[in-house]
Amino acid sequence: MQSNRGGQAKPSALVEVRVQPKASRNEVLVDAQGRVKVYTTIAPEGGKANEAVVEVLAERLGLSKSAVGIVRGQTTRNKLVSIKGMDATTAIEKIRASARRSGR
Repeated sequence: MQSNRGGQAKPSALVEVRVQPKASRNEVLVDAQGRVKVYTTIAPEGGKANEAVVEVLAERLGLSKSAVGIVRGQTTRNKLVSIKGMDATTAIEKIRASARRSGR
């Protein structure tokens, strides 16, 4: 974790996600077991689906794209994602709330 000027450590989360490329919509959901699932309309070619995953997660979490990054799983559907600025529990709750607002 990095410290800000006040000496307080900024939270950072590592969240496991399952990606469904070439989906009919861009969406982020949390299933009944608490697993994060990211759906993207982009095909997994040349890293474009990974970029879409980062973009849709950042949007749903209200963060900049630079605050979200893929740590592991660049070439697989199972990924470990780093989220700067919040802990894992907060990130998952924000995803759940955004899914409720969108009616999913």
